[in-house]
Amino acid sequence: MQRPPAEIQYAGELAKLAKADKAPRPPGWGLSLNAARAFISGDEALGIERKVVAPVAAIERMLVTLATGRGLMLVGEPGTAKSMLSELLAAAVCGQSTLTIQGGASITEDQIKYSWNYALLINEGPSPRALVPAPLYHGMRDGLIVRFEEITRAPLEVQDCLLGMLSDRVMAVPELENEHAMLYAREGFNIIATANTRDRGVNEMSAALKRRFDFETVFPILDFGHELALVEQASARLLERSGIPHRVPGPILDLLVSTFRDLRSGGGKGAPDGMDKLAAVMSTAEAVNVAHAVGVRAWFLEQRAGNAADLVDCIAGTVVKDNPDDRAKLRRYFEQRVARREGNHWRDYFNARHRLP
Repeated sequence: MQRPPAEIQYAGELAKLAKADKAPRPPGWGLSLNAARAFISGDEALGIERKVVAPVAAIERMLVTLATGRGLMLVGEPGTAKSMLSELLAAAVCGQSTLTIQGGASITEDQIKYSWNYALLINEGPSPRALVPAPLYHGMRDGLIVRFEEITRAPLEVQDCLLGMLSDRVMAVPELENEHAMLYAREGFNIIATANTRDRGVNEMSAALKRRFDFETVFPILDFGHELALVEQASARLLERSGIPHRVPGPILDLLVSTFRDLRSGGGKGAPDGMDKLAAVMSTAEAVNVAHAVGVRAWFLEQRAGNAADLVDCIAGTVVKDNPDDRAKLRRYFEQRVARREGNHWRDYFNARHRLP
């Protein structure tokens, strides 16, 4: 698999935590809150690696929200690992993170709740055998976490179909009769939704739906060392999966993370060199993708480790998209900031600026 889900990728850690877990567990949960926190935030004593850079207090609040039965809404800038965090939370709580709804303009209520096998529907009429469960039906029936990615990209009327499931924990199936006409959620069922702050105005959530969620903001990584370590670890994993024997050299990763942090913050109009914040998303996730691209470009084209010229080529595709102002800002960044940095790698980086589009 190109990208195994968390419950497969970290199956050994989940099994180790479950075996050592002696704390009380909320109804329907596979791990206690302590063990779930250790799975996400790491535990050196048990050999559990930290998987996201986030305050432990924030992880605890998320777990408590899910344990109380409230829906959890993760909001923040694009690329701040909201989806990864929701996946890790689902894997820790119920051991399954693949009941996922991807929000979008074309999504319908059938794709969220249930649809029908029309061949059986025509032959037999509405029956449990003809019903085709969607993620929400699966989650309620089996007591599992359902993830709703980019919920604000879904139309408002589709979002509001969650209201009954979040408040009364019941789904009506009016086409069926008797005990099949109502589906009551089992213990362990809950919803984790994500929304990025740039898309919040696409389809603003209704007040009624907001009341049924507890909101938690996921912030960008503030510490340079933590961000550098995360980019190094994640890119190394991707390069190994791509069959590349080299990691991206440390100085090149330092250039990459420094550049992303500079371009992400910009410095505002009052900055001495006039740098403004870019319109492009300069997230840690994008930095990991660029580091992976640097390694792929260097190895598969020339069978070597990445260098500053590779970084210029790969970073341009991330920054220069459909906004001509960003292209000018990137060039100005090289002329006014990179040129002033000291060190051989910064000098090589500046000299490779002619490769910018």
